[in-house]
Amino acid sequence: MSSHEDMGSREDFCPVCILDFPEEVFPFWKKKGLIVLISSGILLFIGLMIDFFLKEEFLALLFFFSVALISGHEIVIKGITSLFNGHVTINFLMTLASVGAFLIGHPEEGAAVLLLFYGAEFLEEYAAEKQKKSTESLIKLAPETATVKKDGKELSVHVHDVNSTDIIVVRPGEKIPLDGVIIEGYSSINQAPITGESIPVAKTVGDEVYAGTLNCEGFLEISVSKKSDETMLSKISKLINEAQMRKAPAERFIEKFSKYYTPIVILFAFFVATIPVLLFDKDFKDWFYKALILLVVSCPCALAISIPVSIVSGITNGAKNGVLIKGGSYVEELNKIRVFAFDKTGTLTEGKLELTDVIPLNDSFSKEETLKIAASIEFFSEHPIGKAIVEYAEEKGIKPFFVSDFKALPGRGIMGEIDRKFYYIGSKNLFKELFIDFPEKPVETLENQGKTVFLVGTEKGILGAIAVVDKIKKESITVIKELKKREIKTVMITGDGEKTAKAVAKKLDIDEYYAELSPKNKVETVEKLIEQYGYVAMVGDGVNDAPALAKSTVGIAMGAAGSDIALETADVALMKDDLLKIPYLIDLSKKTVRVMKQNVSLSISIKSALIFLVFPGLITLWMAVGIGDMGLSLTVILNAIRIQFTIR
Repeated sequence: MSSHEDMGSREDFCPVCILDFPEEVFPFWKKKGLIVLISSGILLFIGLMIDFFLKEEFLALLFFFSVALISGHEIVIKGITSLFNGHVTINFLMTLASVGAFLIGHPEEGAAVLLLFYGAEFLEEYAAEKQKKSTESLIKLAPETATVKKDGKELSVHVHDVNSTDIIVVRPGEKIPLDGVIIEGYSSINQAPITGESIPVAKTVGDEVYAGTLNCEGFLEISVSKKSDETMLSKISKLINEAQMRKAPAERFIEKFSKYYTPIVILFAFFVATIPVLLFDKDFKDWFYKALILLVVSCPCALAISIPVSIVSGITNGAKNGVLIKGGSYVEELNKIRVFAFDKTGTLTEGKLELTDVIPLNDSFSKEETLKIAASIEFFSEHPIGKAIVEYAEEKGIKPFFVSDFKALPGRGIMGEIDRKFYYIGSKNLFKELFIDFPEKPVETLENQGKTVFLVGTEKGILGAIAVVDKIKKESITVIKELKKREIKTVMITGDGEKTAKAVAKKLDIDEYYAELSPKNKVETVEKLIEQYGYVAMVGDGVNDAPALAKSTVGIAMGAAGSDIALETADVALMKDDLLKIPYLIDLSKKTVRVMKQNVSLSISIKSALIFLVFPGLITLWMAVGIGDMGLSLTVILNAIRIQFTIR
């Protein structure tokens, strides 16, 4: 708001409490501001008609004074109060201009100044209210009551009174009131409020569901996991509110600029009103009137709101599309990013190992026998590679051998006894330690393809090799291509081995990669990239990559829905595990910054043009308010709001 007055906030309440204290909602046409505008506009029109046709100046003056009183009394009070507090505000500028116009015989323009300025204030307040309600609407997506199942009965209970582990019932077409886990039923859930995805997602027993999402078709029983003020929806809403309050660098600059700008404008207007009269014997009334116009034209209302309204629109657009941006500074910085650094596992790849090759290396053992031995021993292992081998064997219908004397060899592999013979499964290093020879070429060939290779053998020799791979996400290739189109360098940083990292980087056409990195090494790599390129974004899972995310210019967490750590750690959280949101995020940032620049340029250029028109007397006082303040503010607001509809 151009008056820099807060609209009032309910942020200290529990987000769900918004539902407990409903505001009385009036239709748009019944709002106080609109009533003031319409009534004042009618009075101004009547006053103009009386002055122009009936030539009754005193009667017209009464109407003009009524307009000033109705639409301007709050402006005048705020302006004078701020002056006594040692601050020269925009309200005081308008008060000075209006009073001056009345004193020099232009009461119609004095009334118009306050009326049009009030109109500009009303439009800005209405735009801010719409932005605020778009955030509050997230919370209101969650129902106020839940159907709780107790002792075989169904009870309607307020969400505040539902505890963790309570069982709630959600029927087809109903919204889910609280976060929880499905314990009975199957359905498709519309998760758009959380993840931004428009297509419903299939959910069954054991799957997580979130408050505010829509149960499309099935009957569900859900075990509540979080209370009403701890749900993912309430956390998202709180973070969006906090993000909208965090100011971008450009926004802080404009605020600081306005603080010194207003007193300078008043001083300049004083010189305009006095110097031509005192030094050049010009008409006082004429130059005093020009000084008043200068005060109005120089009012920085539109300039002051040009950046905040754009930032809020950008953040709101992101929230609607499942991208949580935690502050205006990140919207700006994303526009400057020159390098995107990606974690590999779970970000560029699916994070789930898949068995790709079983290669016998001993003529006495077939592919099936090699796999059966490996799966039998790995059955007792908790290692992800072991699970991939066991799952593959089960898919092939292979039944395991009986294994005795199972033993894990930390960092190297495992061993177990089958039919009184010990078998080993592990890396090349394990077999080198056991002085067991193996053919290097087939192992190297598999490793060069980005696969992780484990050998199967006994003390007497190698039986075979098994290769697994972390499958690359389909969208990873598309995202890397899109970033290259935008002239952004791509880097992969991973803890995986050199050969695996090289193979993945080659498949994705990534510019650079850094392999075998510890969390500390990842931070050092990000620091090195920042030194070299200035602005670096890091994309990871928000847990293992937390230090690197924190060190980067902008840290982006993948799949933050359901992850408190990801929400808290990152500067930007992608609620769904969807890399395709990265190009969208870049485009949103560029669009928002472009609109910010348009608004600032428009404000400065129009006001500068009007200032030049003041001296030859080509504009009037109310033209200055109507075009340079109210009209310009409306243009800036509308230009910013379109961000919400042009980027998806």
